[in-house]
Amino acid sequence: MNTLTQHDWWRGSTVYQVYPKSFKDTTGTGSGDIKGLTSKLDYLKELGIDIVWLQPVYVSPQNDNGYDVADYCRINPDFGTMEDFDELVQELKKRGMHLMIDIVVNHSSTEHEWFKASRSSKDNPYRDYYIWRDPAPDGGVPNNWQSKFGGPAWQYDETTGQYFLTLFDKTQADLNWENEKVREEVVKLLTFWAQKGVKGFRMDVINLISKNQEFPNDDGSIAPGDGRIHYTDGPRVHEYIKELNEKVFTPYNIVTVGEMSSTSLQQCIRYSNPKEKEFSMTFNFHHLKVDYPNNNKWELMPYDFEQLKSLLTDWQIGIQQGGGWNALFFNNHDQPRALSRFLNDDIYWVESAKLLATTLHGLQGTPYVYQGEEIGMPNPKWKDMSEFRDIESTNMYRILQERGKTAEEAFAIIKERSRDNSRTPMLWDNSPQAGFTTGTPWIKVDERYPLLNVEKQLSDPDSVFHHYRKLISFRKNIQVFTDGDYQRFDGGHPQIYSYIRNNENELLIVMSNFSGDEASFELPDSLWQSIGHKSIELLIGNTGEEKILRQQITLSPYAAFMWIIR
Repeated sequence: MNTLTQHDWWRGSTVYQVYPKSFKDTTGTGSGDIKGLTSKLDYLKELGIDIVWLQPVYVSPQNDNGYDVADYCRINPDFGTMEDFDELVQELKKRGMHLMIDIVVNHSSTEHEWFKASRSSKDNPYRDYYIWRDPAPDGGVPNNWQSKFGGPAWQYDETTGQYFLTLFDKTQADLNWENEKVREEVVKLLTFWAQKGVKGFRMDVINLISKNQEFPNDDGSIAPGDGRIHYTDGPRVHEYIKELNEKVFTPYNIVTVGEMSSTSLQQCIRYSNPKEKEFSMTFNFHHLKVDYPNNNKWELMPYDFEQLKSLLTDWQIGIQQGGGWNALFFNNHDQPRALSRFLNDDIYWVESAKLLATTLHGLQGTPYVYQGEEIGMPNPKWKDMSEFRDIESTNMYRILQERGKTAEEAFAIIKERSRDNSRTPMLWDNSPQAGFTTGTPWIKVDERYPLLNVEKQLSDPDSVFHHYRKLISFRKNIQVFTDGDYQRFDGGHPQIYSYIRNNENELLIVMSNFSGDEASFELPDSLWQSIGHKSIELLIGNTGEEKILRQQITLSPYAAFMWIIR
């Protein structure tokens, strides 16, 4: 069994990410709600989930799916009521589970009362809650920073004749963390939710909160030249996070995960090393850019398998040696489905879905399962742009054509890259709209649901769901999953990713064939000799065969296995 203290209990946990709009609708509006999540807690308990991460359900104009918060302490009526929220917390508690919520404090919605006051006049007390700057001498934007959603990162406000900073959508105004009052407001809102029984905070793009106060132009010397060098992991970011930890995270024993935009390994070690008293763990996205040519999300290329393995390895070893902690994931609400992106979502979709799970859950860190991943949901089959709802996708469809792409080329890119790939409704059963809603869904339901749904997989012991359930239980019951050192040993094999996790008593071997062809492989002599006459047990595999570990081994297409040696 794992021997974790009350302060690092989350190291042996698995987190399940819920995109509430697409999880379960109980009202027939076509959009999911809090009661929908509460109604499915027994399902998540059966999967073995410890922490449920609920994405934003605050009052919001929904220009960026709730990440544009207009009131941090009220529930959006589209999702239910505060009573529904309190009931969710209580029902989780009954099942020995915890709730993690999104905290979005790099920016707020321009509909927030703070911003409305801020823009009303230059001498309003709330003016300094946001980042306002005079126009450049030519009357244009204050600098050349670009929004991550396309276009300049500044919006002109005619009332006061100044620009305000928006690193994301033009309705998401960046908060001014240099202002002590802003930091006090953040502590207040975090405390509000902690006192309601929330045990986890996922901090949205939190490493962008400290900006270079000179607000210089980006000289383009470091790609992509959009200004991020002047606000990513900024000058006071660690000071600000330590303050939150001291005032909220530690007193309430909160598990925290920092979402880190364009960060570095060294920074993530610092953010997540317990000695620094900042976050429990961090998300980084480097491994999900291995199919971006020249770091450009909006161009297509086959993913670089060797780079994927190298990045996972660098972060495993680096974080381990630095005393930090990884948040492990291949999927989330901002990424296309990894099954379609990296593997085969057609003939080998079951093997591929299980392979991804096996590969990820053997790594060190806290695994995150994104809704639908545990049943192998692929990208939906898009027919035309009218089916998309994501603001980033619709903006980029226009921008790509302005840059010279044809409408067909732009659509081909959006289809692969859109965040909507992961946002279509959860597939519960084979009834109309996959059991998600009795109304018209806010975004299309993947038409493959009669064959691919939760109900079908619950009754099939060989399903993707039950594969995930087993992997999640290993983490709770086998120590090496938590504390084992990591070492990759596939020697740059073009098809296979293989690594070991090792502690004093146990050795875990994970081996996955990421290709559609058979692959042969030889374990290094030193590894094979170290196994010697020890007991070898096949923990899990994805092909239905009882694969015996040998020094010379052949894996069928998309095969993945885990053995434990004691």
